[in-house]
This record gives sequence, structure tokens and C-alpha cells, in this order.
Amino acid sequence: MDVINRIITALTVTHPLHPMIVHFPIALTGAAAFFILLALWKRNALLEQAAFANIALASVSTLAAAVTGMLDNLSTYDGEAPNAGAKIALAALLLIVTTVTAIMRLRNPKLFETSASKPWYVAAYFLSFGLAAVLGFLGGVILYGF
Repeated sequence: MDVINRIITALTVTHPLHPMIVHFPIALTGAAAFFILLALWKRNALLEQAAFANIALASVSTLAAAVTGMLDNLSTYDGEAPNAGAKIALAALLLIVTTVTAIMRLRNPKLFETSASKPWYVAAYFLSFGLAAVLGFLGGVILYGF
């Protein structure tokens, strides 16, 4: 029982939550971009559905990463983490892009097949991954410096 208590304490008290949560939006936006690229290449609706599922999950996980990031910034850095303002702005943009992409696709399941909106839809996946990658880099700067 002592081992379980130590694990729970490590996860909830000792170790900041943000570094554990932040990997989800990075991985999910990367997987979404990969699947949308495969869907374009193979012209496969099932691969596009996988991309959509990943971008929808990325939206939820981005919100979780943002909340834990702000809480960890307050508790660990007293609100003065390096690049905190830029990270908040980019995280908000990532949340908007992933959420809008997921909602638009949810409302229009044929969005990937529509030629007029397809380039914007696909671009949103790569923009999401780019934003997540920049946010990951800025997080690394907080921990390790340049």
C-alpha cells in the first residue's frame, strides 16, 4: 500500500502535471497531420476519419495541457516562467485551431471531399502540428534554456 501512496503523491504533489499532460497534444496533432497526409495520398476516407479523431482529441488535450501549464507556472515559477506570455498565446491559438477544425468537420462529414474547403481543412492539421511543435520547443527552453 505504501508504494501506491508514493506513486499517487509523486503524480499529484511532487511532480508537476503539465510535463505529463503536454505530450498528448503534441502526439495527437502529429498523428492527425500524419493521417491527413496519408488520406490525401491514398484518397482514403477511413484515414481522414482517423485524422479527425486525433484532432478532436488534440483539442481536449490542449485544454488540459493549458490548464496544467498555467497552474504549474504559478506553483513552480510564481507566474514568471520564461516565454509564458508567448506560450499562453500560442496555446490559445492551438486550442482555437484544433477546436474549430474538429467542429467544422463534425458538422460537415464531407469536408475532406469538398474541393473548395479541402486545402484549408488540410492546412489546419499542419498548422496545429506546427503550433504544438513550437510550444514543445518553448517548453524545453523553460526547462533547459537555449
